[in-house]
Amino acid sequence: MPRPFKLLDEVTSDEGPLQLLQRGELDFMILVNGRVLMTSMITESELALAKEGCAVISRLPRPKVLIGGMGLGFTLRAALDALAPMAQVVVAELNPQVVEWCRGPAAIAADGAALDPRVSIYIGGVTKEIHRVAEDKAERNYDAILWDLYVGPTRQGGERDPLYGSRSITRTFAALSPGGVFGIWGETPSPAFEARLRRAGFEVKLLKTGGKGLKHAVYLATRPSVTKKTGPRPIDSRRKS
Repeated sequence: MPRPFKLLDEVTSDEGPLQLLQRGELDFMILVNGRVLMTSMITESELALAKEGCAVISRLPRPKVLIGGMGLGFTLRAALDALAPMAQVVVAELNPQVVEWCRGPAAIAADGAALDPRVSIYIGGVTKEIHRVAEDKAERNYDAILWDLYVGPTRQGGERDPLYGSRSITRTFAALSPGGVFGIWGETPSPAFEARLRRAGFEVKLLKTGGKGLKHAVYLATRPSVTKKTGPRPIDSRRKS
């Protein structure tokens, strides 16, 4: 029988108790209100989010990346491995204790990703950072924005959802550089969310990750490099009236 998990730490959160557990040397788990938020044993979809999301910008000498949600640091680790040495990676995390876990007792899980000098931490909601960049014309846009958030776009909320609604998507589009990628992890695909991405101007690809059983969703939404122009077709002066 496998050894039971040991509780390392517990803090309060808006969604209930947030707990860090460990079993053996490398087996970690984060629970929120008794539900698994992240485990070091199942990371395929988180790694795919970062690898695929950073693939397009991997050759940029100084890419700027925003990651929403620290988790156990696996998305961050995969992004750092794909990016140049001069990359700038910002992680937006609501709970500062999760950051301390990834810098302390759980650092070994993702090979010390949160301690990498390329990483800076923003304590707060990822949409606030996106809004700031989208509104500040002097601020350099992000080349990739990757969301590894609890549940993902399968949550209910629709058009007005503060994370996955149309207004949030439009701001994210504005905070990205042309050719930049918005990557989103979800427990399952969300056709309604995908439709909102397309309406905002993104080119969208859906990846389904995982083995047998439940397939997690990874959306890769790219802001086109060239803005598509619309309007009336020009008049051909050679055409006879």
